[in-house]
Amino acid sequence: MLHTAFHTVLPERDHSCVVFASPHSGSTYPLEMMSKTILSDEVVRSSEDAFVDQLFECSAEFGARFIKAAVPRAFVDLNRSPDELDPALIEGVPRQGHNPRVSSGLGVIPRVVANGRAIYRGKIKMLEAQERLDRYWHPYHRELQSLLDDAHCFHGQTVLIDCHSMPHEAVESVVRAGARRPDIVLGDRFGAAAAGDVVDRVEAAFTAQGFRVARNAPFAGAYIAQAYGRPSRGQHAVQVELDRALYMDEKRILPNANYEAVRDAVRAAIADIVTIGQERMPLAAE
Repeated sequence: MLHTAFHTVLPERDHSCVVFASPHSGSTYPLEMMSKTILSDEVVRSSEDAFVDQLFECSAEFGARFIKAAVPRAFVDLNRSPDELDPALIEGVPRQGHNPRVSSGLGVIPRVVANGRAIYRGKIKMLEAQERLDRYWHPYHRELQSLLDDAHCFHGQTVLIDCHSMPHEAVESVVRAGARRPDIVLGDRFGAAAAGDVVDRVEAAFTAQGFRVARNAPFAGAYIAQAYGRPSRGQHAVQVELDRALYMDEKRILPNANYEAVRDAVRAAIADIVTIGQERMPLAAE
C-alpha cells in the first residue's frame, strides 16, 4: 500500500500563476495490484507516462507549483471522473449509458493497459475500487485544487499545465500522408478549457525550442482539462502530450540517447511558460 497519493514541489519564491501537474507518471505499483495482475512488470507499465515528472519537475525552480502522482495510472487513473466505473471489472457496478473510455477498459480503475491488454483475470470488489478512490484519487484532486486556488488568489488567474506523454504511433491516424508528425499535442478542449492567448503562449514556448506542435487532435484533453478549465473565471487548463519516442525507449521504458537534449528543451519551454500572466501583475510599491 502506498502511503501517499502525490508529491508536491513548491517554489522557494512564488513567481508564477502556472501550476504543472503530472497525473500519470506514478511508478510505484502497490503489492495488492501486483499480486493480482496477469501481466509482466514491464507490460503493466505500458500505460505509464514514464519520466514525464522528471521532465517537468524543474518548474518549481522557476517559481511555479508542481504536483506529480505517486500512484500509477494502471491502479487508479487520476485523469478520469470518479464515477467512470467499469462494470466489466468492478463487481456490483450497474451498466449505464455508453462511455467510450469505460467501454474500452480505461475507466477510473483501468481494466486494461496499452493495446487493450487485460490487467486482471477476473473482477475486483466494489469495496476495493472505492478504497482506491478514497485513498488516492480524492487526495490528489484536493491537493491540485488547493494549488490552483492558491495561485489564483495570489496572481488573479491560474494556468494548469497537465503533463502527459503519448505513444509514438498515437498521431498516425490524424497526420496527412507525407506530413511531419507533431512532437507535442496541446489539448484545450477546442477552446473550452483555456483562452486562446494562453494556448498561443504555451505553443510558442514549445515551438521556440524546436518542437512541432499540434492542437486537439488526437488528444483534446480528458477529465482534468474538462474539470479545471474555466477560462471565464480566469482558470485555464492545457493538456500537453509529448511524444515518448523523443526521449525514451518505449519498449524497455528507459531514457534514450536524446533524453538530456529533450529535457533541456522542455526546461527552456517551462522557463517561458511560467511567465504567462506576469505582464498583467501590478508593480510592487517601492
